[in-house]
Amino acid sequence: MLNQKEVTVGRLNRKGNWLTASLAVVFGLAGSAGADNNPIPGFSSLQDLSESSGWEALEFPKIDQHSRYELVTDGDRQVVRAQTSGGASGLITRLDLEPGDALILRWRWKVSNVYDQGNARAKSGDDYPARIYVAFEFEKDKAGFFERAKRSAVEVLFGETLPGNALNYIWANQLPVDNIVANPYTDQTMMIAVNSGNEQVGQWVTVERDIVADYRRAFGEAPPRLVGIAIMSDSDNTGESATAWYGDLELVTGE
Repeated sequence: MLNQKEVTVGRLNRKGNWLTASLAVVFGLAGSAGADNNPIPGFSSLQDLSESSGWEALEFPKIDQHSRYELVTDGDRQVVRAQTSGGASGLITRLDLEPGDALILRWRWKVSNVYDQGNARAKSGDDYPARIYVAFEFEKDKAGFFERAKRSAVEVLFGETLPGNALNYIWANQLPVDNIVANPYTDQTMMIAVNSGNEQVGQWVTVERDIVADYRRAFGEAPPRLVGIAIMSDSDNTGESATAWYGDLELVTGE
């Protein structure tokens, strides 16, 4: 369950920004990335999904029904299976990385189905059987007065720093692949369809994206520091159900 700090911070925004607000509580002031070439803990080598694994539960105010995440074996590899039915929650890992000129995010995933009522352009359809959330550092000098004041209040009250812009890589039901649209709740989060529709449902799909290039396309400028990555399967808006499987996520410097 969320503690009171998370609930209070989360109430600053509706669902589209709850993810951002809740991430702030868990990420806090993230420490330096490890020496490993891939700073993201691999699901294939985890013993469990406790906080010591490097992944932590991401839950939202006013959403009592959570998605379920567990380690399972699929074929010869351990992965995370996510099950959602009218609820929402995720798993997150904190990072503190300078993206540089190119930063490649690779992962593999599989879904049981897409949502009939899913729609990346509408609040009522803002659900996905699988998504990868990439959060970036808040750039104070580029924000307006109200945004700076709100964030300063949170920092004073709770000692936490809210992330800024974010990319969501989604398995959409109708948004064409490689299309980018603003999240219907906030233009600080941009949705990028990397899979769409039923054609590859039930199959493992490998995805590779250059986070820097995608950020430039989405926001028209170079990205600030990367502060965290989350996986999430949600269905609280559509009320539908789905199962997703997530393999290891890998971050590597672009060639």
